[in-house]
Amino acid sequence: MAYTATDVKNLRERTGAGMMDCKKAMDETGGDMEAAVDLLRAKGLAAVAKKSSRTAAEGLVGVAVSGTKGVAVEVNSETDFVAKNDQFQDFVRKTTEAALGLGSDDVEALKAAAYPGGGTVGDTLTNNVATIGENQQVRRMKTVSVSSGLVVPYMHNAAAPMLGKIGVLVALESEAGADVLEPLGKQIAMHIAAAFPLALNADDLDAEMIARERKIAAEKAAESGKPAEVQAKMVDGAVAKFAKDNALLSQLFVMDNKTPVAQVVEQAGKAAGTKIVLKDYVRFQLGEGIEKEVTDFAAEVAAAAGLN
Repeated sequence: MAYTATDVKNLRERTGAGMMDCKKAMDETGGDMEAAVDLLRAKGLAAVAKKSSRTAAEGLVGVAVSGTKGVAVEVNSETDFVAKNDQFQDFVRKTTEAALGLGSDDVEALKAAAYPGGGTVGDTLTNNVATIGENQQVRRMKTVSVSSGLVVPYMHNAAAPMLGKIGVLVALESEAGADVLEPLGKQIAMHIAAAFPLALNADDLDAEMIARERKIAAEKAAESGKPAEVQAKMVDGAVAKFAKDNALLSQLFVMDNKTPVAQVVEQAGKAAGTKIVLKDYVRFQLGEGIEKEVTDFAAEVAAAAGLN
């Protein structure tokens, strides 16, 4: 698999490793980016940074809430200019409101849903593409709900009310009032935006992800030269730490950096005189997981002009 200088640069940005180390990793893995990341981590040359993918697509995340139910929707566009367009923002807002009325997280069902003002979401999207002149896609949605309690929204880097680049929903199940649940949910949502948990608890973490971390830990342990039983403990410890650091309930609350989130919720319930359960959450970051082609604009212009 071939790779370019841009790939090496991207690997360096993702891992923090040196340029030559990145080039060697790409050579050894035949240009496989993910394998190169794992190789550098196994060699201890890359920081284990809990980062979502860099924003690789433009557009907006919208959130909408109605009491015990909330939804987050991501709509992508080609450029940030469109994301600032009033027509596009209105579409994302109304599409998110339409999603709130659905009983599933099926994007195709959302496109077929009635759009406020007439037609369907899909029809309006097609019309927007034609009038704005840029490709747009309703990418994903997720709904959370509780039987009693509150779903609290939070928008980080807001472009407009309930629209922005990182949308968070926190589902708190409890008999406590909104005066208790809303400020608690807001703080937890801010934590989620900053800490980027990968699952609610350790058991919910993706099995393939855990297997990948175990493999990386085993390679590191093997390099230590210690006895097999010690290596096994090293691997188990590394995997346990990964799970603790990436599961929301066991993460240390960013507000004090010492109390696990689960304990924060428990203490809030005791103070309110009724149990509070952090049932679910959503964290949508614009463009995460989408690879965006990096182009050299100057080179494109030169090519179009026949200068190279």
